[in-house]
Amino acid sequence: MRLNSDHGVQYTSRELGSRCAGNSIRQSMGLAGVCWDCAVAESFFSTIKNEFYHHYSFETRREDERATMRYIEVFYNRWRPYTHNDGLPPATAMTNFTTQNQQQLLAA
Repeated sequence: MRLNSDHGVQYTSRELGSRCAGNSIRQSMGLAGVCWDCAVAESFFSTIKNEFYHHYSFETRREDERATMRYIEVFYNRWRPYTHNDGLPPATAMTNFTTQNQQQLLAA
């Protein structure tokens, strides 16, 4: 598991580093002063919190993990329209991109 964060003091503390290491969690931070490096991850986590987590509660961690994977793999990747992909879900945009590139390679 990985914890992706900015350089805020709460994320760079020795205490958090020790807790992460003790739980097999790898810390990941972008470069200082580069504000856009975490933008994609932050956007995704904002979306998943607003559209999913705030509407459900789970009895166990396993139940949470299964529901989260279902949300990501079934809804987010395959059905949810994404504004930066001309309104297409990520899986459809990737299929279209791959098909287009294969056709261009074959035509060359």
